[in-house]
Amino acid sequence: MAKRDFYEILGVPKTANEKEIKKAYRKVAMKYHPDKNPDNKEAESKFKEAAEAYEILSDADKKARYDRFGHAGVGGNAGGRGGFGGGGMTMEDIFSQFGDVFGEGGGSPFESFFGGRGGSTRRSKGQRGSNLRIKVKLTLEEISNGVTKKIKVKKQINCKTCNGSGAKDSNSVTTCSTCRGSGYVRQVKSTFLGQMQTTTACPTCSGSGNMITAKCKTCSGDGRTQGDDTIEIEIPAGVAEGMQLSMRGKGNAGANGGPDGDLLVIIEEKPHEELQRDGMNIIYELYLNFADAALGTSVEVPTIDGRVKIKVPAGTQSGKMFRLKGKGLPSVQQYGVGDQLINTNIWTPKKLSDNDRSLLEKMRTMPNFDPKPGKSEKGFFERMKDYFG
Repeated sequence: MAKRDFYEILGVPKTANEKEIKKAYRKVAMKYHPDKNPDNKEAESKFKEAAEAYEILSDADKKARYDRFGHAGVGGNAGGRGGFGGGGMTMEDIFSQFGDVFGEGGGSPFESFFGGRGGSTRRSKGQRGSNLRIKVKLTLEEISNGVTKKIKVKKQINCKTCNGSGAKDSNSVTTCSTCRGSGYVRQVKSTFLGQMQTTTACPTCSGSGNMITAKCKTCSGDGRTQGDDTIEIEIPAGVAEGMQLSMRGKGNAGANGGPDGDLLVIIEEKPHEELQRDGMNIIYELYLNFADAALGTSVEVPTIDGRVKIKVPAGTQSGKMFRLKGKGLPSVQQYGVGDQLINTNIWTPKKLSDNDRSLLEKMRTMPNFDPKPGKSEKGFFERMKDYFG
């Protein structure tokens, strides 16, 4: 089933500012929160849907890509951090990422309003890993068909000696005395609604719930080391230069068992030797000598799928455009395919032999070689309207 428009989900126009988007998300999240709708799968689905919409629209960069490319610009068919078909956001994602939507300071707003479910759901031990950014260069052929790339990246990985714990051994880990292993501490704050309880990461153990008495010698207690990882990236057809796609959990490993960061894939296009891209259309510059243009001919032209033969009618003028329908690039949102446009250029020789010059001098005075453009001859801008209007 096609994903709904993010603006529609939150009930805001595309012109909404950050404050309006935040306010709208808070309203929808409160309405469909699981604690207000126990065992209601439809409400839970809408709760997650709203969180995915807010994740994109609250981020200026992601919002700009969504406005330009739709859902494909922020990770193909899966909204938000789901990446290339990552299945969307979990309840843990929502509570961990958007815990401050309802107010300033630490702790989940859902915990304050609904008595603690949000905090226990969202808690994760350790520190989240940072995101990685890589650039992937694609040919027009790869962009046309979509491609799977295997990329080797250098990144932080879980330490193999301590399995990411950061401790020398199992006897070197004790429960944090401040939070008693929970990883968070509760605070009571005064608000305009009265006193409310909030939750923050434990300052003693940084949210891990444990204290290390003897650090792993390999990673010095961090739980991570530098290593290599080969990642398979499925890139959909129709992507464009500068588009950024994300793969959830493929970034740097988290510290002390925390969740991994994301891998952000930035698309670059390799220049083609003969073809140029213009949105979904492909442009080819065809050069003809004067005789072929005047007499007509058949020529082979390159396309993304290989070479094809086209007929050039007699009397073809410079600037004449031919269209090969459906020979362009597909839309990344899968709503159509562009065309290939062939722009005709009449080649004028730069050097002439004596025989060439003598022949051209005779032709110069012939009546048929005197330019006589008729009303049917369209100018440059009219031709552009025909093909791009």
